[in-house]
Amino acid sequence: MNRIFKRLASMSLIVLATGGAAKAADAPAAKPNVLFIAVDDLKPVLGCYGDKTVKSPNIDRLAKQGTIFTHAYCMQAVCSPSRNAVLTGLLPESLRIYDLNTFFRRAAPDVTTLPQLFKESGWQSHGIGKILHLGQGNHEDPTQWSVPHTYPGGGYALPENKRFNGKDAKGPAVEIADVPDNSYTDGKIADLAIKRLQAFAEKKETFFLATGFIKPHLPFTAPKKYWDLYDRKQFHLPDRQTLPDGAPKFAGHNSGELRSYSDIPEVGPITNEKALELIHGYHAAVTYTDAQIGRVLDELDRLHLRDNTIIVLWGDHGWHLGDHGLWCKHTDYEQATRAPLIISAPNSAHPGSTCSEVVEFVDIYPTLCDLAGLKQPSWLQGYSLKPALDDPSAKIGKSTAFQVYPRSNNESGAMLGQSIRTDRWRLVEWQKKDRTVVARELYDYENDPDETVNLATKPELAATVNELSAAIKARLDAPKPAGVVLRDPTAKE
Repeated sequence: MNRIFKRLASMSLIVLATGGAAKAADAPAAKPNVLFIAVDDLKPVLGCYGDKTVKSPNIDRLAKQGTIFTHAYCMQAVCSPSRNAVLTGLLPESLRIYDLNTFFRRAAPDVTTLPQLFKESGWQSHGIGKILHLGQGNHEDPTQWSVPHTYPGGGYALPENKRFNGKDAKGPAVEIADVPDNSYTDGKIADLAIKRLQAFAEKKETFFLATGFIKPHLPFTAPKKYWDLYDRKQFHLPDRQTLPDGAPKFAGHNSGELRSYSDIPEVGPITNEKALELIHGYHAAVTYTDAQIGRVLDELDRLHLRDNTIIVLWGDHGWHLGDHGLWCKHTDYEQATRAPLIISAPNSAHPGSTCSEVVEFVDIYPTLCDLAGLKQPSWLQGYSLKPALDDPSAKIGKSTAFQVYPRSNNESGAMLGQSIRTDRWRLVEWQKKDRTVVARELYDYENDPDETVNLATKPELAATVNELSAAIKARLDAPKPAGVVLRDPTAKE
């Protein structure tokens, strides 16, 4: 536990020591390219993470060329705040954005995003697909890109469902269509990424290419051949379909994102048949997107660009597949907050290695700076993971990950669920605006990996609760990052 406090106490020193505005360090003779792969709603349902059912040969191949971070956590289990943290290097408690519809520059108007840093340092910075969360009031940030960001259209493929494309009303949660891969958005994203790689190679340009794949986000739409790779009988309903014993009811939710689809009841139970169809659909969507990622990786190899390209692949958060009676994300539980992170650097000394240290997605920005030879901006609040790439057994200066999720109810009003995850424990403190604690949850992953019992009130664990609670307090009390202007995103302009 001492490592927690050592890290928190040193946080402000690390921020200040980097100093100054972001700029390139003395560049190496050949600047590395960066292929930045974001995958929406991808939990660690991958072969390289030990899943025995899913078919993910291309991501598994990438893992054999890089380092798998087995305990990587998003900052908040919903798209926009998670992506904001990755792209700005700022924690949610610094940005104070916990929703989908607040544009990050309302909080940090002058922050240099990760793609923007590479652009300003001489790279061609291109974005395709979902990088920032767009929609719900959020919008594009053109300062990041050397050319306009591209988001190819798509949606449903069957004629009876196409009427829902681009509409507020949603069609079914699943679609099985016997169509080519590029009938759906991710196939189009792969097509565009391949063309960009070809242009970079022809012009001999150094690039930062961000590709944001959409699946396995709802609806679970994928060409029929990917559904056919699975037999629905091989899937099973989760063992635990209720919240943990002793957990506050408001820690869960009604799976509202899923219930907005036309084939899902607005209230009440989801039938076992539909649940198994959804689980099947999630796997088919993962395999479909894996195939599109494989096409991009194949082209990188064909163009002889791989040997000088850093590749980072991450899922923006996890996903509940019926466990705890929950679907989608939107919690502080393990299934929603843990997601894949794979980093492959040129000439890796330890290809195929695994790092079991607890890391956060806010660490991606400083890691890419280190790998590319760029000076880290002063405001970055993560830690570089490069030591773990150089030596998988190395300690990286941290031993915890923090998440947050907002809730509100009639009794307590607005709350934030402040969560700390160590290698063994998770403590969630449900705090009001004045940081009064309404409820606590404590889970022991060594003895209860499925989060079945809330242990927060056990007298014998009071010391553990107090230590973890103090670490949350230290995190929230840490000085704000230097070198960046932060504003209240809720203030009127």
